[in-house]
Amino acid sequence: RCKNLSVSFWNSYWMLPSDVCGMNCFWEAAFRYDYVKTHPSEKMHLAVVACGERLEETVTMLRSAIIFSIRPLHFHIFAEDQLHESFKNILDEFPYEGKVNYTLYPITFPTESAAEWKKLFKPCASQRLFLPLILKNVDSLLYVDTDILFLRPVDDIWSFLGKFNSTQIAAMAPEHEEPRIGWYNRFARHPYYGVTGINSGVMLMNMTRIRRKYFKNDMTPVQLQWGEILMPLLKKYKLNITWGDQDLLNIMFFHNPESLYVFPCQWNYRPDHCIYGSNCKAAEEEGIFILHGNRGVYHDDKQPTFRAVYEAIKNYSFGDDLVHSLLQPLELELQKTMHTYCGRVYKVFIKQLTKSIRDLYARRSKGR
Repeated sequence: RCKNLSVSFWNSYWMLPSDVCGMNCFWEAAFRYDYVKTHPSEKMHLAVVACGERLEETVTMLRSAIIFSIRPLHFHIFAEDQLHESFKNILDEFPYEGKVNYTLYPITFPTESAAEWKKLFKPCASQRLFLPLILKNVDSLLYVDTDILFLRPVDDIWSFLGKFNSTQIAAMAPEHEEPRIGWYNRFARHPYYGVTGINSGVMLMNMTRIRRKYFKNDMTPVQLQWGEILMPLLKKYKLNITWGDQDLLNIMFFHNPESLYVFPCQWNYRPDHCIYGSNCKAAEEEGIFILHGNRGVYHDDKQPTFRAVYEAIKNYSFGDDLVHSLLQPLELELQKTMHTYCGRVYKVFIKQLTKSIRDLYARRSKGR
Protein backbone atom coordinates (compact mmCIF):
# COMPACT_ATOMS: atom_id res chain seq x y z
CA ARG A 1 0.00 0.00 0.00
CA CYS A 2 1.05 3.54 -0.57
CA LYS A 3 3.40 4.81 2.11
CA ASN A 4 4.04 8.44 2.94
CA LEU A 5 7.64 9.29 3.63
CA SER A 6 6.70 11.80 6.27
CA VAL A 7 9.60 11.65 8.72
CA SER A 8 10.45 15.22 9.63
CA PHE A 9 13.73 16.36 8.17
CA TRP A 10 16.12 17.79 10.70
CA ASN A 11 17.97 20.07 8.33
CA SER A 12 16.26 23.26 7.21
CA TYR A 13 18.26 23.15 3.98
CA TRP A 14 15.89 20.49 2.73
CA MET A 15 12.64 22.40 3.10
CA LEU A 16 11.59 22.43 -0.56
CA PRO A 17 8.74 24.54 -2.00
CA SER A 18 6.18 23.22 -2.42
CA ASP A 19 -8.94 -3.25 -22.26
CA VAL A 20 -7.72 -6.28 -23.96
CA CYS A 21 -9.77 -9.54 -24.08
CA GLY A 22 -8.24 -12.24 -21.93
CA MET A 23 -6.09 -9.95 -19.80
CA ASN A 24 -8.62 -8.67 -17.28
CA CYS A 25 -8.14 -11.53 -14.82
CA PHE A 26 -4.40 -11.15 -14.99
CA TRP A 27 -4.44 -7.46 -14.07
CA GLU A 28 -6.92 -8.01 -11.25
CA ALA A 29 -4.17 -9.19 -8.89
CA ALA A 30 -2.09 -6.09 -9.53
CA PHE A 31 -5.05 -3.80 -8.87
CA ARG A 32 -5.29 -4.85 -5.23
CA TYR A 33 -2.61 -2.25 -4.63
CA ASP A 34 -3.81 1.26 -3.95
CA TYR A 35 -2.87 4.05 -6.31
CA VAL A 36 -2.55 7.70 -5.45
CA LYS A 37 -4.83 9.60 -7.81
CA THR A 38 -3.36 12.99 -8.54
CA HIS A 39 -3.36 15.40 -11.42
CA PRO A 40 -0.05 15.07 -13.32
CA SER A 41 0.71 18.77 -12.90
CA GLU A 42 0.64 18.35 -9.12
CA LYS A 43 2.80 15.26 -8.76
CA MET A 44 5.42 13.57 -10.89
CA HIS A 45 5.21 9.80 -11.32
CA LEU A 46 8.40 7.79 -11.71
CA ALA A 47 8.49 4.02 -12.32
CA VAL A 48 11.31 1.51 -12.04
CA VAL A 49 11.55 -2.29 -12.29
CA ALA A 50 13.97 -4.04 -9.93
CA CYS A 51 14.88 -7.71 -9.98
CA GLY A 52 17.82 -9.76 -8.79
CA GLU A 53 20.69 -7.75 -7.33
CA ARG A 54 19.29 -4.34 -8.22
CA LEU A 55 18.18 -3.12 -4.80
CA GLU A 56 21.14 -0.86 -4.04
CA GLU A 57 21.26 0.51 -7.57
CA THR A 58 17.55 1.32 -7.51
CA VAL A 59 17.77 3.05 -4.15
CA THR A 60 20.69 5.16 -5.40
CA MET A 61 18.62 6.19 -8.42
CA LEU A 62 15.71 7.17 -6.18
CA ARG A 63 18.05 9.19 -3.98
CA SER A 64 19.30 11.13 -6.99
CA ALA A 65 15.70 11.89 -7.98
CA ILE A 66 14.91 13.21 -4.51
CA ILE A 67 17.97 15.43 -4.07
CA PHE A 68 17.14 18.06 -6.67
CA SER A 69 13.46 17.68 -7.59
CA ILE A 70 11.05 20.45 -6.71
CA ARG A 71 7.52 19.07 -7.08
CA PRO A 72 6.28 16.02 -5.17
CA LEU A 73 7.31 12.61 -6.47
CA HIS A 74 5.46 9.31 -6.50
CA PHE A 75 7.65 6.26 -7.02
CA HIS A 76 6.06 3.17 -8.60
CA ILE A 77 8.47 0.35 -7.75
CA PHE A 78 7.93 -3.01 -9.44
CA ALA A 79 10.07 -5.59 -7.67
CA GLU A 80 10.34 -9.27 -6.96
CA ASP A 81 8.54 -10.25 -3.76
CA GLN A 82 11.76 -10.95 -1.83
CA LEU A 83 12.88 -7.35 -2.35
CA HIS A 84 9.73 -5.66 -1.03
CA GLU A 85 10.65 -5.70 2.64
CA SER A 86 14.12 -4.31 1.96
CA PHE A 87 12.71 -1.51 -0.16
CA LYS A 88 10.16 -0.67 2.52
CA ASN A 89 12.75 -0.60 5.30
CA ILE A 90 15.06 1.69 3.34
CA LEU A 91 12.47 4.06 1.92
CA ASP A 92 10.67 4.45 5.23
CA GLU A 93 13.92 5.80 6.67
CA PHE A 94 14.38 8.44 4.00
CA PRO A 95 14.14 11.79 5.82
CA TYR A 96 11.92 14.03 3.79
CA GLU A 97 9.17 16.59 4.25
CA GLY A 98 6.34 14.40 3.01
CA LYS A 99 7.16 15.22 -0.60
CA VAL A 100 7.71 11.61 -1.64
CA ASN A 101 5.25 8.71 -1.82
CA TYR A 102 5.91 5.23 -3.05
CA THR A 103 3.95 2.14 -4.03
CA LEU A 104 5.46 -1.34 -4.25
CA TYR A 105 4.06 -3.72 -6.87
CA PRO A 106 4.73 -7.38 -7.68
CA ILE A 107 6.30 -8.40 -10.96
CA THR A 108 3.27 -9.50 -13.00
CA PHE A 109 2.89 -10.60 -16.61
CA PRO A 110 -0.09 -11.95 -18.60
CA THR A 111 -0.71 -15.43 -17.21
CA GLU A 112 -0.61 -17.28 -20.52
CA SER A 113 2.82 -15.89 -21.43
CA ALA A 114 4.40 -14.89 -18.12
CA ALA A 115 7.49 -17.09 -18.42
CA GLU A 116 8.26 -15.82 -21.91
CA TRP A 117 7.97 -12.16 -20.95
CA LYS A 118 9.97 -12.56 -17.74
CA LYS A 119 13.01 -14.11 -19.45
CA LEU A 120 13.04 -11.60 -22.33
CA PHE A 121 16.44 -9.85 -22.28
CA LYS A 122 17.18 -9.00 -18.62
CA PRO A 123 15.03 -10.47 -15.82
CA CYS A 124 11.75 -8.56 -15.53
CA ALA A 125 12.84 -5.75 -17.87
CA SER A 126 9.81 -6.22 -20.15
CA GLN A 127 7.54 -5.30 -17.22
CA ARG A 128 7.83 -1.72 -18.45
CA LEU A 129 5.80 -2.59 -21.57
CA PHE A 130 2.77 -3.29 -19.40
CA LEU A 131 2.87 -0.15 -17.24
CA PRO A 132 0.14 1.69 -19.22
CA LEU A 133 -2.16 -1.30 -18.61
CA ILE A 134 -1.34 -1.72 -14.93
CA LEU A 135 -1.25 1.92 -13.83
CA LYS A 136 -4.64 2.80 -15.26
CA ASN A 137 -5.10 5.79 -12.95
CA VAL A 138 -1.76 7.40 -13.86
CA ASP A 139 -1.96 9.91 -16.69
CA SER A 140 1.74 10.41 -17.31
CA LEU A 141 4.85 8.54 -16.18
CA LEU A 142 8.61 8.67 -16.36
CA TYR A 143 10.07 5.16 -16.58
CA VAL A 144 13.78 4.73 -15.90
CA ASP A 145 16.11 1.77 -15.65
CA THR A 146 17.68 1.07 -12.26
CA ASP A 147 21.08 2.31 -13.51
CA ILE A 148 19.91 5.91 -14.00
CA LEU A 149 21.19 8.90 -12.01
CA PHE A 150 19.49 12.30 -12.09
CA LEU A 151 21.90 15.23 -12.12
CA ARG A 152 19.14 17.85 -12.35
CA PRO A 153 15.52 17.98 -11.16
CA VAL A 154 13.08 15.37 -12.46
CA ASP A 155 10.84 18.40 -13.04
CA ASP A 156 12.94 19.35 -16.05
CA ILE A 157 12.49 16.14 -18.03
CA TRP A 158 8.86 16.00 -16.86
CA SER A 159 8.35 19.36 -18.58
CA PHE A 160 8.82 17.67 -21.99
CA LEU A 161 5.25 16.40 -21.62
CA GLY A 162 4.14 19.96 -22.29
CA LYS A 163 6.16 20.00 -25.51
CA PHE A 164 4.44 16.96 -27.05
CA ASN A 165 2.41 17.78 -30.14
CA SER A 166 -1.04 16.25 -30.64
CA THR A 167 0.31 12.94 -32.01
CA GLN A 168 3.20 12.28 -29.63
CA ILE A 169 2.73 9.75 -26.83
CA ALA A 170 6.26 9.12 -25.55
CA ALA A 171 9.76 10.54 -25.50
CA MET A 172 13.13 8.79 -25.68
CA ALA A 173 16.69 9.56 -26.71
CA PRO A 174 18.56 8.09 -29.70
CA GLU A 175 20.53 4.90 -29.12
CA HIS A 176 23.57 6.54 -30.72
CA GLU A 177 24.68 9.95 -31.91
CA GLU A 178 27.36 8.55 -34.22
CA PRO A 179 26.08 6.06 -36.87
CA ARG A 180 29.58 4.62 -37.39
CA ILE A 181 29.39 3.03 -33.94
CA GLY A 182 25.61 2.50 -33.94
CA TRP A 183 24.28 -0.96 -33.13
CA TYR A 184 20.86 -0.89 -34.80
CA ASN A 185 22.01 0.51 -38.14
CA ARG A 186 24.83 -2.06 -38.35
CA PHE A 187 23.37 -5.23 -36.81
CA ALA A 188 19.59 -5.09 -36.27
CA ARG A 189 17.46 -7.75 -37.99
CA HIS A 190 14.22 -5.89 -37.41
CA PRO A 191 12.80 -2.40 -38.07
CA TYR A 192 13.99 0.37 -35.76
CA TYR A 193 13.27 4.05 -35.27
CA GLY A 194 15.20 6.69 -37.16
CA VAL A 195 18.86 6.41 -38.14
CA THR A 196 20.31 4.72 -35.07
CA GLY A 197 17.29 3.51 -33.08
CA ILE A 198 16.13 4.67 -29.66
CA ASN A 199 17.18 3.76 -26.13
CA SER A 200 14.38 2.95 -23.70
CA GLY A 201 16.34 3.37 -20.44
CA VAL A 202 14.69 6.77 -19.98
CA MET A 203 11.13 6.79 -21.31
CA LEU A 204 8.64 9.58 -20.69
CA MET A 205 5.06 8.51 -21.38
CA ASN A 206 1.67 10.14 -21.74
CA MET A 207 -0.07 6.93 -20.74
CA THR A 208 -3.57 8.22 -21.38
CA ARG A 209 -2.61 8.73 -25.03
CA ILE A 210 -0.84 5.35 -25.16
CA ARG A 211 -3.96 3.56 -23.92
CA ARG A 212 -6.15 5.34 -26.49
CA LYS A 213 -3.91 5.01 -29.53
CA TYR A 214 -4.31 2.50 -32.36
CA PHE A 215 -0.88 1.52 -33.72
CA LYS A 216 0.07 0.87 -37.33
CA ASN A 217 2.04 -2.40 -37.69
CA ASP A 218 3.40 -4.91 -40.19
CA MET A 219 1.27 -7.84 -38.99
CA THR A 220 -2.22 -6.77 -39.95
CA PRO A 221 -3.85 -3.89 -41.87
CA VAL A 222 -5.95 -3.34 -38.75
CA GLN A 223 -4.42 -0.96 -36.27
CA LEU A 224 -4.03 -2.39 -32.78
CA GLN A 225 -4.06 -0.90 -29.30
CA TRP A 226 -1.12 -1.17 -26.94
CA GLY A 227 -2.31 -4.27 -25.10
CA GLU A 228 -3.25 -6.01 -28.35
CA ILE A 229 0.03 -5.49 -30.15
CA LEU A 230 2.60 -6.68 -27.62
CA MET A 231 2.28 -10.47 -27.90
CA PRO A 232 1.91 -10.54 -31.71
CA LEU A 233 5.07 -8.43 -31.96
CA LEU A 234 6.97 -10.77 -29.67
CA LYS A 235 5.81 -13.85 -31.59
CA LYS A 236 6.86 -12.37 -34.92
CA TYR A 237 10.24 -11.00 -33.90
CA LYS A 238 11.43 -13.03 -30.92
CA LEU A 239 14.10 -14.82 -32.99
CA ASN A 240 15.36 -11.52 -34.39
CA ILE A 241 15.57 -9.28 -31.34
CA THR A 242 18.62 -8.84 -29.14
CA TRP A 243 17.69 -6.14 -26.66
CA GLY A 244 14.25 -7.45 -25.71
CA ASP A 245 11.56 -4.90 -24.96
CA GLN A 246 13.68 -2.03 -26.28
CA ASP A 247 13.68 -3.70 -29.71
CA LEU A 248 9.90 -4.09 -29.56
CA LEU A 249 9.58 -0.38 -28.82
CA ASN A 250 11.86 0.41 -31.75
CA ILE A 251 9.63 -1.68 -34.03
CA MET A 252 6.51 0.07 -32.74
CA PHE A 253 7.88 3.55 -33.31
CA PHE A 254 9.35 2.62 -36.71
CA HIS A 255 5.77 2.11 -37.85
CA ASN A 256 4.46 5.09 -35.84
CA PRO A 257 7.26 7.69 -35.95
CA GLU A 258 4.83 10.56 -35.53
CA SER A 259 4.12 9.29 -32.02
CA LEU A 260 7.62 9.80 -30.64
CA TYR A 261 9.25 12.90 -29.22
CA VAL A 262 13.05 12.59 -29.30
CA PHE A 263 15.02 14.39 -26.62
CA PRO A 264 18.76 15.13 -26.76
CA CYS A 265 21.54 12.78 -25.65
CA GLN A 266 22.37 14.57 -22.39
CA TRP A 267 19.04 13.27 -21.05
CA ASN A 268 20.28 9.68 -21.43
CA TYR A 269 24.08 9.81 -21.37
CA ARG A 270 25.74 6.39 -21.64
CA PRO A 271 29.32 5.11 -21.94
CA ASP A 272 28.93 4.99 -25.73
CA HIS A 273 28.84 8.78 -25.65
CA CYS A 274 32.46 8.99 -24.51
CA ILE A 275 34.37 5.68 -24.67
CA TYR A 276 35.22 6.17 -28.38
CA GLY A 277 35.65 9.90 -27.99
CA SER A 278 33.08 12.48 -27.01
CA ASN A 279 30.06 12.40 -29.33
CA CYS A 280 27.25 14.02 -27.32
CA LYS A 281 27.70 17.66 -28.25
CA ALA A 282 24.76 18.78 -26.11
CA ALA A 283 26.48 17.38 -23.01
CA GLU A 284 29.73 19.12 -23.91
CA GLU A 285 27.85 22.41 -23.97
CA GLU A 286 25.47 22.01 -21.02
CA GLY A 287 26.68 18.99 -19.06
CA ILE A 288 25.01 15.65 -18.43
CA PHE A 289 21.42 15.85 -17.20
CA ILE A 290 20.72 12.11 -16.70
CA LEU A 291 23.53 9.57 -16.42
CA HIS A 292 22.84 6.00 -17.61
CA GLY A 293 25.40 3.48 -16.42
CA ASN A 294 24.34 0.58 -18.61
CA ARG A 295 26.35 -2.63 -19.02
CA GLY A 296 27.13 -2.63 -15.30
CA VAL A 297 29.69 0.17 -15.37
CA TYR A 298 28.77 1.38 -11.89
CA HIS A 299 30.08 -1.87 -10.45
CA ASP A 300 33.31 -2.66 -12.30
CA ASP A 301 36.51 -0.84 -13.23
CA LYS A 302 35.86 -0.48 -16.95
CA GLN A 303 34.44 3.06 -16.72
CA PRO A 304 35.71 4.66 -13.50
CA THR A 305 34.16 8.01 -14.40
CA PHE A 306 30.66 6.54 -14.28
CA ARG A 307 31.46 4.57 -11.15
CA ALA A 308 32.74 7.67 -9.36
CA VAL A 309 29.43 9.50 -9.87
CA TYR A 310 27.46 6.48 -8.70
CA GLU A 311 29.56 6.04 -5.56
CA ALA A 312 29.33 9.75 -4.72
CA ILE A 313 25.52 9.78 -4.84
CA LYS A 314 25.22 6.41 -3.09
CA ASN A 315 27.39 7.59 -0.20
CA TYR A 316 25.92 11.09 0.14
CA SER A 317 23.97 11.57 3.36
CA PHE A 318 20.76 13.57 3.09
CA GLY A 319 21.20 16.89 4.83
CA ASP A 320 24.97 17.15 4.36
CA ASP A 321 26.36 20.09 2.48
CA LEU A 322 26.21 19.18 -1.21
CA VAL A 323 29.31 21.10 -2.17
CA HIS A 324 31.65 19.71 0.46
CA SER A 325 30.11 16.26 0.81
CA LEU A 326 29.27 15.50 -2.83
CA LEU A 327 30.59 17.86 -5.47
CA GLN A 328 34.15 18.49 -4.30
CA PRO A 329 35.02 14.86 -3.40
CA LEU A 330 33.48 13.75 -6.70
CA GLU A 331 35.60 16.14 -8.74
CA LEU A 332 38.74 14.85 -7.06
CA GLU A 333 37.77 11.27 -7.92
CA LEU A 334 36.92 12.23 -11.50
CA GLN A 335 40.34 13.82 -11.97
CA LYS A 336 41.84 10.38 -11.26
CA THR A 337 40.04 8.96 -14.32
CA MET A 338 41.68 11.16 -16.95
CA HIS A 339 43.59 8.16 -18.34
CA THR A 340 40.27 7.01 -19.88
CA TYR A 341 38.37 8.56 -22.78
CA CYS A 342 35.39 9.39 -20.55
CA GLY A 343 37.73 10.77 -17.90
CA ARG A 344 39.21 13.20 -20.39
CA VAL A 345 35.82 14.91 -20.57
CA TYR A 346 35.08 14.50 -16.84
CA LYS A 347 33.90 18.09 -16.57
CA VAL A 348 30.70 17.21 -18.47
CA PHE A 349 29.90 14.90 -15.53
CA ILE A 350 29.86 17.78 -13.03
CA LYS A 351 28.87 20.78 -15.14
CA GLN A 352 25.11 20.35 -14.69
CA LEU A 353 25.53 18.90 -11.23
CA THR A 354 27.25 22.10 -10.14
CA LYS A 355 24.40 24.17 -11.56
CA SER A 356 21.78 21.94 -9.92
CA ILE A 357 23.40 22.41 -6.53
CA ARG A 358 23.63 26.17 -7.00
CA ASP A 359 19.97 26.35 -8.06
CA LEU A 360 18.91 24.22 -5.09
CA TYR A 361 20.64 26.49 -2.62
CA ALA A 362 19.09 29.51 -4.33
CA ARG A 363 15.62 28.00 -3.89
CA ARG A 364 16.32 27.31 -0.24
CA SER A 365 17.47 30.84 0.31
CA LYS A 366 14.30 32.24 -1.24
CA GLY A 367 12.21 29.86 0.86
CA ARG A 368 13.51 31.17 4.15
